[in-house]
Amino acid sequence: MIQSMTGYAALTRETAQGSLFLELKSVNNRFLDLQFRVVEELRSLEPALRELIAAKIGRGKVDCRVSFTPAAAAGKELSLNAELLQRLGELEREVRAAIPGAQPLRTGEILHWPGMLGGAAIGTDDLREPCLTLMREALAELCATRSREGGKLADMILERVAKMQALVDRVSPLLPLAIAAYQEKLAARLREALAANDEERIRQEIAVFGIKVDVAEELNRLAAHLQEVRRVLEVGGAAGKRLDFLMQELNREANTLGSKSVSKDVSEAAIELKLLIEQMREQIQNIE
Repeated sequence: MIQSMTGYAALTRETAQGSLFLELKSVNNRFLDLQFRVVEELRSLEPALRELIAAKIGRGKVDCRVSFTPAAAAGKELSLNAELLQRLGELEREVRAAIPGAQPLRTGEILHWPGMLGGAAIGTDDLREPCLTLMREALAELCATRSREGGKLADMILERVAKMQALVDRVSPLLPLAIAAYQEKLAARLREALAANDEERIRQEIAVFGIKVDVAEELNRLAAHLQEVRRVLEVGGAAGKRLDFLMQELNREANTLGSKSVSKDVSEAAIELKLLIEQMREQIQNIE
């Protein structure tokens, strides 16, 4: 399936040691960019968490936040690190002596100071498996939301592809008549411009111009690119970069179609094609 790069998942798991909370948010990005905010107790698990994400997600900016709240029973056993508290007080006095206007430390800041609370330390080993399991579950939910969003994007793109194909099918039968009419006008102007009534030269000039304004090849390539877009969406997977390339090719053919146009209908079709391509390109930026 096509995957969007936009998704969200948040899960909580209760353990004997306390409550684990894990949040994943992803948005579009050219490459895979992982950002972590992990509590100190679980900092050593970051490489393992990173590997789990990289195994499931190929592209996008992913923010991962992991927090841990100790159980109430564990909180009763907490004690202050007296030595660290004394040293922190000394450092605060030195800072306020040097900068009289400095604000004093707040109780909350002191209690959250790394290493300040002890006596009920939670071992990382106790939380390793619950945390990794929670990450796997959150990744499954994140990928599910990205798949649902990707399905909506694919439907939108296919709708535009159908409209573009209808335009190509509508314009193709009009080309021979449009070119013939324009050649007749050109022939009349050439006869007026040429002092000598050189019919052979007139036919040559018209033939050369007819080759230049014939857009059948561009229409064929447009149809081929549209078919490739359908195929890529059907295959799924990491298709964002491939689809972006196809948008460039479609836009190139639409530009050429507009520049070689010899009728109002073809010119209007070229403009509408470019609008549809731009609409698809905006959405493709969100596809993995």
